[in-house]
Amino acid sequence: MLANIPSQYFIIGSTVMAFLMGLFVMVVRIRSQKKPVNAKKILIPPIAMSSGGLMFIFEEFRVTPIQILEAVAVGVVFSTILIATSRFEVRSAEIYMKRSKAFFFILACLLIFRVILKVYLSDSFDVGELAGMFWILAFSMLWPWRLVMYFRYKKIEKTLIAV
Repeated sequence: MLANIPSQYFIIGSTVMAFLMGLFVMVVRIRSQKKPVNAKKILIPPIAMSSGGLMFIFEEFRVTPIQILEAVAVGVVFSTILIATSRFEVRSAEIYMKRSKAFFFILACLLIFRVILKVYLSDSFDVGELAGMFWILAFSMLWPWRLVMYFRYKKIEKTLIAV
């Protein structure tokens, strides 16, 4: 069924979805800054995203070991940018995400870069392979970022408990 659909439609559809998801992340981030952070809010997104790994059950999405390494390397580089722009602050004895104008600019730039990369690579890779590589990229970007946030959160939480 899906084999009859031209790959350009998959690229266009996934690009539109990437932009919508990027907007969704920005809205969620703005709203979350108004509420205190907790460990669950930090760790649930990467845990929930891990279910996407089930795509690799299907042959179309499987990638080579070198493609995995490339996607992980790019994801880790992207995560360092997100780590650098994510900070916490204590207000009224509660921990909040600190507002960062740079975060939204960086998130938009990462999204645009990913879309350009996807369009460029769509001539070289099968659509399924490309989807697998970009899931690995996103997953390897999200986990380090959220783990660093979690450890920073716990460090601040310990200082609050000690006081």
